[in-house]
Amino acid sequence: MILSNNSHFPHTFFLAGIPGLTAAHIWISLPFCFMFFLAMTGNCVLLFLIRTERSLHHPMFFFLAMLSFVDLVLSLSTLPKMLAIFWFGATAISSHSCLSQMFFIHAFSAMESGVLVAMAMDRFVAICNPLHYATILTPFVVAKIGGLVVLRGVGLTISFPTLARRLPYCGSHTIAYTYCEHMAVVKLACGATTVDNLYAFAVAIFLGVGDVAFIAYSYGQIVRTVINFPSPEARAKAGSTCTAHVCVIFFFYGPGFLSVVMQRFGPPTASAAKVILANLYLLFPPALDPIVYGVKTKQIRDQLFKMLGPKQIDPT
Repeated sequence: MILSNNSHFPHTFFLAGIPGLTAAHIWISLPFCFMFFLAMTGNCVLLFLIRTERSLHHPMFFFLAMLSFVDLVLSLSTLPKMLAIFWFGATAISSHSCLSQMFFIHAFSAMESGVLVAMAMDRFVAICNPLHYATILTPFVVAKIGGLVVLRGVGLTISFPTLARRLPYCGSHTIAYTYCEHMAVVKLACGATTVDNLYAFAVAIFLGVGDVAFIAYSYGQIVRTVINFPSPEARAKAGSTCTAHVCVIFFFYGPGFLSVVMQRFGPPTASAAKVILANLYLLFPPALDPIVYGVKTKQIRDQLFKMLGPKQIDPT
């Protein structure tokens, strides 16, 4: 990242944690620590299964592997520092670490949205055009989609730290969050922030409205196709293949939408509810996505039981 020189940019920021609940940080850290454990364990297991099991080498599971990797990066970008704040009161964060964290959080959140769009497209092709599934979603096409997801995520958000870096910060350097969220940092600036506000809002609209609209269209076509299936068994089977993805969509976009609304249109001061919701937006998907796919996807469930079950001993 190329950052412009700015003599008014502080060397250190301070993360306030959860306003009004500082005394309860130790207790609040317990569910956060548990979610971190779930995220790291669940996503590593999913990546291991998809990497080692040839029966899972299909586009649907390649996209799931991308989702797990993105969730791992989001967890590692946020949870260790959060826990350091809760356990040791380590609120200080260097400006370079803050800007790096800002980039990783927003870039990989954008990538997660892109992966969910790709997974919706995968389900659309699998259900609405099953005879051409293998010829449409070839390994080369899947790799191109993955590359576009990464380029889009980086391209849309790499300007966030650059824009924040150019602003003067002549007042408080305390960020009323547990991580360096872009708009929370920009609100500390004492200069004009119109460009930052408009660009951040445009990115949020593009990702939120655009991606959700594409996902909604895909599932609208899926529902129309499934309704015309001749047997209830076929309809139930088609619906079951989409259940996990629909749950993951709600886990990601639900808290994300509420967090954006509260950030843009809520009170200017950070409240405990606003900060907790912003944390859940980053913590829920990485922790719950592996559980949902492990429970709802038969192929994943079967391979997990095979890995954890008793090993067969060859009598010879």
